[in-house]
Amino acid sequence: MRPSDHPFEFGPNSPLPGTQAPKCALFIDRWGTLLEQPEKGWCARFKDAEFSPGALESLFRAHQAGWMIYLIGNEDAVARGRITDSTWERFESELLQALSSYGIPVQRNYACLDDPQNGKPPHDKDSVFLLPNTGAMYHAKQHDGVDLERSWVIGDSTIELAAGWRAGCRLAAVRSGVALADCELDVQPEIWGSSLSQVVYELVELSEQRARA
Repeated sequence: MRPSDHPFEFGPNSPLPGTQAPKCALFIDRWGTLLEQPEKGWCARFKDAEFSPGALESLFRAHQAGWMIYLIGNEDAVARGRITDSTWERFESELLQALSSYGIPVQRNYACLDDPQNGKPPHDKDSVFLLPNTGAMYHAKQHDGVDLERSWVIGDSTIELAAGWRAGCRLAAVRSGVALADCELDVQPEIWGSSLSQVVYELVELSEQRARA
């Protein structure tokens, strides 16, 4: 697991570490949520991937509203040797560049490349970042000051939602991708949406309503 990140920098006019207000985050699953689920289950080239409809516009609004944005997910194609590490690194770089060009900074991209059961060397090992483990959420809490109880995990499978529940986050499911049809784990999302954009707009609206109250 090599989370690409943009860590905070502290200058002479920055607040002391630990004195900032808690931050709210959106932990967003990549495949089936942010990106359309490929027919074969994985995609090696970013130019062949597609953002889900409205995803970019909604995430830009979320960023403008103060939400921190994280990407999460198990990259099984890398773990199982279908995609090389260098191919994934190129895909990841182009994905983050595309989001940045739309004014959407990703705080960290948690991509787990390991799988102790089905992975091929050197990825045949466990990881705290392997969903439904909670390493991504607690890493964001420790390093970025994220308030997990006020943050949301948004995904199309039970794996990432179970990780969010275990970490104390709130849960939102989308009907894109597998739409929780994997049924691997029992989860009860608070919000269902047809797409990532619908869920994000709803969360932004709810947060703005609370701010006005």
